[in-house]
Parts: sequence; structure tokens; C-alpha cells
Amino acid sequence: MSHFQSGERIHLVDKKGRQYALTLKSGDRYQLSGHKIAHDDLIGKPDGSLVTLSGNKTMLALKPTFGDYVLKMPRGAQVLYPKDLALIPMWADVYPGARVFEAGTGSGALTMALLRAVGPSGLVVTYEAREDFGQTAMTNIERYMGPMPNLIPLRRNVYEGISLPEDGRPFDRLVLDLPEPWQVVPHAAQVLRSGGIYLSFVPTVPQVVQTVEALEKAMVFGMIETFETLLRTWSIQGRSVRPDHRMVAHSGFITVARKIESGLWPTAQAAEAAGEAAEDHEAREDDGR
Repeated sequence: MSHFQSGERIHLVDKKGRQYALTLKSGDRYQLSGHKIAHDDLIGKPDGSLVTLSGNKTMLALKPTFGDYVLKMPRGAQVLYPKDLALIPMWADVYPGARVFEAGTGSGALTMALLRAVGPSGLVVTYEAREDFGQTAMTNIERYMGPMPNLIPLRRNVYEGISLPEDGRPFDRLVLDLPEPWQVVPHAAQVLRSGGIYLSFVPTVPQVVQTVEALEKAMVFGMIETFETLLRTWSIQGRSVRPDHRMVAHSGFITVARKIESGLWPTAQAAEAAGEAAEDHEAREDDGR
């Protein structure tokens, strides 16, 4: 059975399902809207216990799931929603033992998802240009996962280039959550192994268009796909069954591609020329009619 320990992050949940995060510390007290409870009354209790604050306010004490933790943890940069964090390791095919490059680290949510996927035998190298974001991310990661010896966090600007680890081996996967991933595509082509997977996340249409164009022009990426995910929860109360009034709709576009030997698919320029030729042919046929 799992019990709460001093220094651990837990969530208190009220009757409406609202979650409140706190880090346990012996001797401290937690206060919520005038209701109080000593941390020592929580330390040692089993995960999933009911606890009583002053004023007979009853709450549920839980170790947060990864998704719950991400939504409540301190943040510098905006974090990805759990619906995207769940899909990214799958579509990037991040497997135990994989060598993964990530940029930027942000608040550390995606970094944690990648670390969970690669396991202790894998490696995650992450670039973050801002010192304050990097410090926040490392605090969040270590608070939830503890020290991670297979994580290499570096304060670097990924737009200026990517360095391979000391062993010189290329990366299996490359995952980007930053404003201009198209600037990284040439670097990705150099550090990804053949058959490796590129994935980037951007929120707007102009960004995703520029990203796909850069992948096509690199001439070493194929099987390019772009999609978004929508999450709609349902309210089920007896015979009253309906979608919830709110949903997590568009958050961003995920683009994936494989690094391949070129030749099977036409280059972007050739495809564009072929499209223009087809349009000219159709126009001449219309004139002939």
C-alpha cells in the first residue's frame, strides 16, 4: 500500500471534483477557504484516504496522476494538454530504450511524458533557451519523478543547431514544441537516424503550413501527416446522458514524418510542377470543348 511522505506532491479533491495541489512538509499547515489541516495529519496516510479539515470539511487525498499533476504544477511556459501528451509518445513511437531529442523543455510536461516512454534504458536530451523555464521544468520533473539520470537538460537555442550526445550516435526520435519548428528541420535531418521519426506541435495553421513545407523541401522526410485531436467528455446521471457543455477542442496540430531515403515520393517542387501541369491540361481541355 502506498502512503504519503514528507516532500511529496499530493492533491486534495472536494465533492465537486476540484483538485488542490500541495507539497507535504512536516510541521506545515494547509489552508483552503478558511478550512485548515496539518501536513502531519496527512503524512503517513494511505493514497486515496478521506481527510477532515477544520470545520468538518471532508476531502479526498490522492497522489496525482500524471495528467492531474501536469494541469496543477507550476509553469513558466504553457503546458500541453493531457490529450496531446498521451498521443505524442504514440505517434512519435517513443519506445523503451529510445534516444529522444526534445525542444523546448518549457515547463517539463512533455519531457516527463518522453521520460516515462523511454524508460530507464532510454535517453532524453532536451534544449531550452530560457534559464527560468529550464529551472521551473527541472523542479517539476524532479518533484514528480525524482532524479532522472537519463535526462540531459541543456540551456541552448535549438534554432542554432543540435549536437549529438558524447557517444556520437544519432537520435531515434525528435520531438518539438516551439514556435518555429521549420527552422529546426535542417538540423533534424542531420541528427535523426534513417527511419527515425520527427514530430512537432504548433497551435496555428500558418505554423503548420510552414512546417510541412520545410519537411517536403528537406527531401529526406516522407510519410508526412498532420492532425489535431478533440476531447469531449459526457455527463451520465441515471437516464440523463449528454455531452458536457464544455470540451477541450483545438489545442494544436501534430505533424509527424519519417526520415527516409528519397526517391519513392516526388520532391515538393516536382509535385507542385506536376500539379500545375495537370491544371494546364485541364484548362486546355476546357478550351477545346
